[in-house]
Amino acid sequence: MKLFVGLGNPGAKYAHNRHNIGFMALDRIADDHGFAPWRAKFQGQLTEGKLGSEKVIMLKPTTFMNLSGQSVGEAMRFFKLDSTDITVFHDEIDLAPAKVRVKSGGGHAGHNGLRSIHQHIGPHYDRVRMGVGHPGHKDRVPSYVLADFAKAEQEWLDDVLRGTSDGAVKLAADDGPGFLNAIALRVSPPRSSTTTPKAQPEKPIKTPVAEDAPDTRTALQKLAEKFR
Repeated sequence: MKLFVGLGNPGAKYAHNRHNIGFMALDRIADDHGFAPWRAKFQGQLTEGKLGSEKVIMLKPTTFMNLSGQSVGEAMRFFKLDSTDITVFHDEIDLAPAKVRVKSGGGHAGHNGLRSIHQHIGPHYDRVRMGVGHPGHKDRVPSYVLADFAKAEQEWLDDVLRGTSDGAVKLAADDGPGFLNAIALRVSPPRSSTTTPKAQPEKPIKTPVAEDAPDTRTALQKLAEKFR
């Protein structure tokens, strides 16, 4: 059994924030793979289903980001899981938009949701780091992640979420590269070898200009022509 955790803040006010991409990822997986309806449990929203042959519990803590670890800790203990059975989906400002990476263990890099999880279950869990980009200065980070995705970002966001769902079975089977490949196929699909090259405008054909015939007249004939 695996526990997938999506990080975010509860309520309509935060639903489309960059900080809520973890919630968005779990919602897409649940919808696409026929998971049970979400229900309130462990200070969060919980659903269950199967990804391939693996039973997967999915949890969205509703404690607000800074206390996410309380919810995760409760669920882990109830299902008698080890922290290594847990995968956390979260926003990552140190990755460019549409970039996704999988990581096992390590620090929390100042992410408040991960910091809380560290406090409750330790650092030995897996993460799906979902790039949202950096605002350029650390003082702008809080307002940036708590702002909605811009309209211009919707296309790549949808591709990433679809790819995350496509690769969810691979992730549940501990196939990180297969999971990331599924996302890459959505974000940067390969070009078809059967695509017809774009027609190029025809260049005008230059008609060769005939050279003037050599003047074979005698000097006397040239002089006579002038008086005609």
